[in-house]
Amino acid sequence: MTPYSDLVTRLWRLCSLLRKDGVTYPQYVTELTYLIFLKLASERQAENIAIPEGHRWSDLLGSGDDAILDRYRETLAILGMSRHSRTMQAVFAGAVTVVRDPATLRRLVDAIDGSDWFSDERDAFGDAYEGLLQKNAEETKRGAGQYFTPRVLVDSIVSLLKPRPGEIVQDPAAGTGGFLIAADRALRAGWQGSEEALAFQRTSALRGVENVLDTYRLLCMNLYLHGIESEHVLMGDTLSQLGASPEFQNANVILSNPPFGPSGGTSSREDLTITAKSASFQLPFVEHCMRALAPGGRAAVIIPDNVLFEGGKGKALRQALMRDFDLHTILRLPTGIFYAQGVRTNVLFFSRPAAPPEGSATEAVWIYDLRAAEAGSGGSGGGFALGLEAFGLAFGDDPFGRAPREEDGPNGRFRRFTRQAIAERGDDLYIVWLNEDESEDEALQSASPDAVAAVVERHLVSALGEIRSLIDELGDDNAAWDDPE
Repeated sequence: MTPYSDLVTRLWRLCSLLRKDGVTYPQYVTELTYLIFLKLASERQAENIAIPEGHRWSDLLGSGDDAILDRYRETLAILGMSRHSRTMQAVFAGAVTVVRDPATLRRLVDAIDGSDWFSDERDAFGDAYEGLLQKNAEETKRGAGQYFTPRVLVDSIVSLLKPRPGEIVQDPAAGTGGFLIAADRALRAGWQGSEEALAFQRTSALRGVENVLDTYRLLCMNLYLHGIESEHVLMGDTLSQLGASPEFQNANVILSNPPFGPSGGTSSREDLTITAKSASFQLPFVEHCMRALAPGGRAAVIIPDNVLFEGGKGKALRQALMRDFDLHTILRLPTGIFYAQGVRTNVLFFSRPAAPPEGSATEAVWIYDLRAAEAGSGGSGGGFALGLEAFGLAFGDDPFGRAPREEDGPNGRFRRFTRQAIAERGDDLYIVWLNEDESEDEALQSASPDAVAAVVERHLVSALGEIRSLIDELGDDNAAWDDPE
């Protein structure tokens, strides 16, 4: 067990102290965020410029058992009004403790203070905090379309797209910052740039938007712990006019796991003409990624199955994607990796040509099936990691998907489908040729209503396609067909 994972385990066990008071796991992680920030400021000797005297970690640590809770509440109130930095404003905005018992707070403070936050190789604050975020995701199995992206998947995607120094990397649905942090780590590996270039990397290269206040708080804290001070990671709605601003256009690399499911309203973006008035999150987010990608840029976007086969706006979106972009690869992901049953997802890998293409930019789509039974475990453990490693070898070294590739054969996991073949399918990209890793009936027993609806929709679209094929075969000139759009 690594030092930071041992630290995560010990801190997570302390949640039991608060469970008796009805404190939820997300509330506990938020509470730890406040305390870890104070501890980190002390360790990095940044208190004298950021935190007023009387409200620093040493003051909290030295408070008597009867006074510690009152001092802590006062500290949160004062820091919540601070204008010292964007990060401090985000972390302590509206901060209120959920701790009721001074003795409980004392145990939390002593546990954090007595932990070894440093190893011989690196500061472990960031690693430990990411571990806490993952624990929270595993325990709460969050709904509302928000799912924690497993770090093994994040790292795999980033390694394939290879962000380069000087490039702008965007995540329009940043969550707790996994993609941005992994991209920053890749960019800084073996850094040989100037101080000016490093400053750009630290403050301007990474750009993101998060729409949920509590998640944004965790995002800013996570970035801070990893030494990222971006001025372009904002709280807001990408599907509002914020997403159309110059700040979030012309990204060289886009990495994202957008929210899925009903949006509760239509987008206010005037430029999202293909998915205008769409009542779901996923379609407008894909269109945003298309419009925000700079010529010569590349993207990887996680999407649910229905984006691959949905008619109407979904079909129009796929047609535009394959016409104006090179949709070179689709990775079918195993079920269950987002800590929610029934969530079936894929990764779209596409690039934008440096100049407008003549005809279709997509000549063929390669599909890698990591969901099939032959592909191994669907969890985020060793089986999934090995599957991603095999996919990476098949994908190749070119981040634009142009490396030489070979099909595995009709029963293999990696197959190539020409643009013409896809057009003959009505531009349906839900292409399956291997057995799933579980029966659909079993998966739907615990699936969300959105997942069930997606499966029903897929079957209806498939049935309509079969009816159309039958009509064509019969050659019934009197039969009328209206495309279900």
